[in-house]
Amino acid sequence: MKKEQEKDIRVQLTIAKQQGTLIEVHNLPDDEYFNVGFVVALDPVFCLMISIDWDGKINGLIAIRISSIYDTQRRSDYLTTISEKTKVAHDYHYFDIWQVQQFLDDHPQLMVGDLLDNVLQDSFTNQLPVVIGTQKYKGKDDFEGLLTRLDKIQLTLHYFNDHDLSSLWEYRVLRAQIDYVRVRGTQMATSKQILQDIFNEM
Repeated sequence: MKKEQEKDIRVQLTIAKQQGTLIEVHNLPDDEYFNVGFVVALDPVFCLMISIDWDGKINGLIAIRISSIYDTQRRSDYLTTISEKTKVAHDYHYFDIWQVQQFLDDHPQLMVGDLLDNVLQDSFTNQLPVVIGTQKYKGKDDFEGLLTRLDKIQLTLHYFNDHDLSSLWEYRVLRAQIDYVRVRGTQMATSKQILQDIFNEM
């Protein structure tokens, strides 16, 4: 996939934010995997999106490093399909089961300033699991777990491996190496349940 210029990507993200429309964000080399959602905030380094899944419902928030984005799409058949599915999700009251919109309404400060720091601090303070993707693995592996240490340079994550639940593992990540962070959604809730039931961690 040919990488779009960062200034053009930022323009598309800004338009999507201003218009409140869905956007595809391709930030991984494999074009089969990308994010769809509503841009709610931008800073010089990251964008913050309400992430929408294939069923047309909110599955959490994701902060994505803008320089890691290859391409964006604001008009596609896929987005049209997802838009139709969001209507059904609204009609049948499962669009926002994690109450992400209410959370943002109650915490507007999350969308101002350093977006990466905001989402990490929120999860660290409230002991909520996160999913972290790094520049090193580029989507081939991401890490689900609990932040146990957080400073301005790096974080420490106690994470689990779905295929080896014999113990928790520890991973130190430089903030500068983070490509994306998923918070407050489906993966947060399932990770929390695993950490509680299997590792007595929560």
